[in-house]
Amino acid sequence: MESLEPVAFVQNTSCFSEENFAKLREIMYEQHIPSGSSLFWEGDPADKLFFIQKGCVKITKSTNEGKEYVLYLFHKGDLLGQLDPYQDSRQSFHAKAVQDCEVGILQKNDLEILLWQHGDLAIEFMKWMGLMHRMTQTKFRDLMLYGKPGALCSTLIRLANTYGRQGEKGLTLSKKFTNAELADYIGAARESVNRMLNNLKKANAIDFEDGYITIINLDYLKGICFCEDCPLPICRI
Repeated sequence: MESLEPVAFVQNTSCFSEENFAKLREIMYEQHIPSGSSLFWEGDPADKLFFIQKGCVKITKSTNEGKEYVLYLFHKGDLLGQLDPYQDSRQSFHAKAVQDCEVGILQKNDLEILLWQHGDLAIEFMKWMGLMHRMTQTKFRDLMLYGKPGALCSTLIRLANTYGRQGEKGLTLSKKFTNAELADYIGAARESVNRMLNNLKKANAIDFEDGYITIINLDYLKGICFCEDCPLPICRI
């Protein structure tokens, strides 16, 4: 059952039409990224985008104290990276391959020419940028507004939207997540996550067996994190 491949998943490139995304693919060059290698680091020039053709990429953010937060997992069909249309900028996050990846790379200069030539593509690209900003905003909302229980419940909802398989008891995640991994998603200690998960199990909101988590009462989790029912392209891990 263990798999990094998402089950219920909407790629963040869904805002592009097939015709316009074909234009983007024409200016990509392909590169193999081995598992464990970095696509970019915090502080690198933000001069390219990466389209995942195969594999999975983890996006993290580090604090001055060395604490690392896992913000996203990007999968096949996703476009990732950071571009500033008005000035040269630096990457705000670290991107690391957690599987062997095949990616298509878009250079900023090539992309700017293409957007200048095709106004409809430029509008769709703006929609993609807006989606990425919304994803970041909601992620930091999870971390800041409703405490660690709220952040954990929001993370479980995102995981259910990405990896959930419908079963007899509820949505069972097709990928195992350890308490330490969940702690990295919300900036908490592993012991705190263990305690919160046990409390959710006592409330019959979740269950876990052999390392797999099942979401039994999704509405209960939504109540704790004051869920805003964001669309699936945003409410994903």
